[in-house]
Formats: sequence, structure tokens, C-alpha cells
Amino acid sequence: MKVETKLFGGLSIFAILSAIFYGIMTGFTEWVGGLGLTLVAGLCGMIAFYLGYTGKRVGLRPEDRTNAEIHEGSGEQGHFSPWSWWPLVLGVACATAFFGMAVGFWIVYIAAGLAVIALVGWVFEYSRGDHAH
Repeated sequence: MKVETKLFGGLSIFAILSAIFYGIMTGFTEWVGGLGLTLVAGLCGMIAFYLGYTGKRVGLRPEDRTNAEIHEGSGEQGHFSPWSWWPLVLGVACATAFFGMAVGFWIVYIAAGLAVIALVGWVFEYSRGDHAH
């Protein structure tokens, strides 16, 4: 994950320099652009820190080595639930929340309840039923 860490670290430095240059060009009278660039720098810095920290724990991946073979990256990449309907329910809850912000805020409360149900269902879907561990 060295490449990703360097990429996001470089983006963070670029955004800081861009924010300083933007502030100088506007005479520090316009705050939105400078603040936005500073926030982008912070977010890129957090991603770089996470990737660097995770890269030290995980070790070298085949993507990080120049002499790696393609077959070394094959195999299981993670655990995914292809039969789960809970992400769809959570997506409907988020869409309903955004709709509620545009139409009437009382709809957001309904969406929040639906989101809580979806999150609890998604977290505990392997605790009950056919796929219980």
C-alpha cells in the first residue's frame, strides 16, 4: 500500500499548497475556496495515514512487489453477502432521508427509523436463519 499512501500524501500536500496560493490570490477575503481545499487536504491526509497504518500491519501485497505474478493475487478477497437485501433497504432509507430534506423534514424521522432497522438487520444477518454461524 506504499503507492496509495504516497499518492494520497502527495495530494494532501498539493491541496495545502493550493489553499495557500488560493488565499494569496484572493487576498484572504474569500473563505469558501480556502476552507474547501484545506478540508480536502485533511481528508487526503487521513486516507494516507490509514493506508500507511494498514500497510504496515498487512505487509506487502502482490501489487506492491515488482516481481509478483498475476496468480498471486487470486483467491478470496473478502467476505460478501450476495443474497443480502439489507444494503438495498439501507439505500432506500438514505434516499428517503434526502427526499425528506427537500420536501419535509418529518420524512427524515421515518427514514432514520428505517435506517436503524436496516443496519441492525445487516449486522445481525449471520446470527439467525439459514446462514447463522
